[in-house]
Amino acid sequence: MTLEALLSPRLSLCRVAGSSKKKLLLNIAQAIAEQYPHLDADTIFNQLIARERLGSTGIGEGVAIPHCRLPGCRQAIGVLCTMEPAIDFDAVDRQPVDLLFALLVPEDSEQEHLDTLAEIAALFNDSRVREKLRQADTSDELYARAINSAAAA
Repeated sequence: MTLEALLSPRLSLCRVAGSSKKKLLLNIAQAIAEQYPHLDADTIFNQLIARERLGSTGIGEGVAIPHCRLPGCRQAIGVLCTMEPAIDFDAVDRQPVDLLFALLVPEDSEQEHLDTLAEIAALFNDSRVREKLRQADTSDELYARAINSAAAA
């Protein structure tokens, strides 16, 4: 699945004020529910938190990829955020997170979930991509940089 199919300008959030992992995931859940009214923000939040309880989705280098399969979700949905300041996400390298990509997929899409997650992780593994995204000043710029970086990869 392409990043362009996952992400929308409205779900590219630049320089979100971060206070905690829970607050950030709640804000993401609410942003998704605003764009997809058939999805419930509380359900999204609870699914993301349940996944975090299994182990942090902070993959290191200031990046986290919270994700879950979601009942009622009809298509894969992505949310890209930069945070300012960075927040503690219990990442594997113990570094705070300032770059996040949340992924929701339909409940029965296990293989799509794993494949898409691997593609996102590979993209964020590139230090040049991370730096380009961190330098975005607006949500539109963040979206454009993400799409262009994915297309070039």
